[in-house]
Amino acid sequence: MANGFKEWQVVCDALASGRQSIILRKGGIHEGRAGFSFAEESFFLFPTRFHNQDQFVREGEVVAQPEWTDGETVGITHHCEALWAKTLSDWDQVAALEPYHIWTEETIRQRFDWEGKGMASGSIHVALLRVSKLAQPWEFPYEAKYGGCRSWVKLPEPPEGTRAGTEPVLGDDCFSTLFAKMEELLG
Repeated sequence: MANGFKEWQVVCDALASGRQSIILRKGGIHEGRAGFSFAEESFFLFPTRFHNQDQFVREGEVVAQPEWTDGETVGITHHCEALWAKTLSDWDQVAALEPYHIWTEETIRQRFDWEGKGMASGSIHVALLRVSKLAQPWEFPYEAKYGGCRSWVKLPEPPEGTRAGTEPVLGDDCFSTLFAKMEELLG
């Protein structure tokens, strides 16, 4: 089985284009008692269609689509490695990340202030991702088990060689600069 990280399609597009390399997450309502964590270091991006995504982002093209239906073909195009993950409890640090993601300040503030599922108000998780494009999309049929408001899903076993020939969306120099900036901002 492979790990899938569910994220809005518009955010997957930002990650795929190199516009964004971080994930800020509080967790979905079906995360379990312990709440959300960046439990996986290696995962595929699983694009989601629900929510009114355009209301929560500052940029990116949002094409309204109905939620996935059983049997519909899911196309996975990117793989991620989480280089580090931290829980931030200082709003100034969170606010300093604004140039590095597409969410609105209000969206991030609501997530930061939300309390529940093992997470205290005044905190949010952030992870720095190295995103790579698959040489060929990996396709499989959607199943109901991928639904719900949760971040992590178990995907079928990918075809052999799925990750062969992946290409990082940000070159080494650009990513090294970003990595250094994140370390400077977050310590």
